[in-house]
Amino acid sequence: MLLLWPVSTSLASLQHSRFHVTHNRSIPHGPLKVLAMAKESSDSSSNGVAEKAAIAGGLVSTPVILWSLYTLKTTGCGLPPGPGGAIGALEGVSYLVVFGIVGWSLYTKIKTGSGLPNGPFGLLGAVEGLSYLSLAAILVVFGLQFLDKGSIPGPLPSDECFG
Repeated sequence: MLLLWPVSTSLASLQHSRFHVTHNRSIPHGPLKVLAMAKESSDSSSNGVAEKAAIAGGLVSTPVILWSLYTLKTTGCGLPPGPGGAIGALEGVSYLVVFGIVGWSLYTKIKTGSGLPNGPFGLLGAVEGLSYLSLAAILVVFGLQFLDKGSIPGPLPSDECFG
């Protein structure tokens, strides 16, 4: 909650400004008094679920992306599809999770002026940092892949990699 007391506009009016209140209540004298009180968010339960999902997703996604980027850099191809396409699906979902966490972080930064909260045991803050590092690694490896091959691999397995 933010309370602002009236501001006098000229020096002459500042010298003569005094607030006279009846009923034994006094208001501070002076041009501007700001009182701020932190308000804890009332929707912490809904944020708690999103935070826990982001922590779990980020802790799984970051190593998968690092594995994917290493494989891309060393072989020129992404991860193999795996049984029933499970590894390829995990790879794709991991990229989406990291982009989602970075997007949520940027949105929160723009809206509140600070990033995501630390979360339980500081894990959400750690996942946020790891997501930014993963994004930087993605940009570097994809950039190197583009310089070497002239393109980056698509989201679906290609015949030249797994044919």
